[in-house]
Amino acid sequence: MIVAVASQNFTTVTQHAGKTRRFLLFDATAGQPVREVGRLDLAEGMAIHDFAGDGPHPLDQAKVVMAGSAGEGFIRRMDARGIVTVLTEETDPVAAIRQYVEGALAPTAAESAGPCGCHGDH
Repeated sequence: MIVAVASQNFTTVTQHAGKTRRFLLFDATAGQPVREVGRLDLAEGMAIHDFAGDGPHPLDQAKVVMAGSAGEGFIRRMDARGIVTVLTEETDPVAAIRQYVEGALAPTAAESAGPCGCHGDH
């Protein structure tokens, strides 16, 4: 399965998935090593927060999108595209994906977003 990890610096897991324009793409299968298979560097206006189109989006190739935080709107939009959102405090993308594949991280429901729609601390 393809997992897209929000990563503005292409190194660590980024907060605020809806505004992120850079994603690391990994192939993740239980019992197999996690492999980086690509990167997305989205053009301006293509972050999910800004994307107004109903058509295809580069994130559509992923089955899971992972980030440090995401608002309720992002989670709903991903769900509508058939993409599971997973939030993590882990900053290492490979470690975070391993945790998810091993069942230690659960998908995030839109209802679990805080009052501001954000999962981060203020």
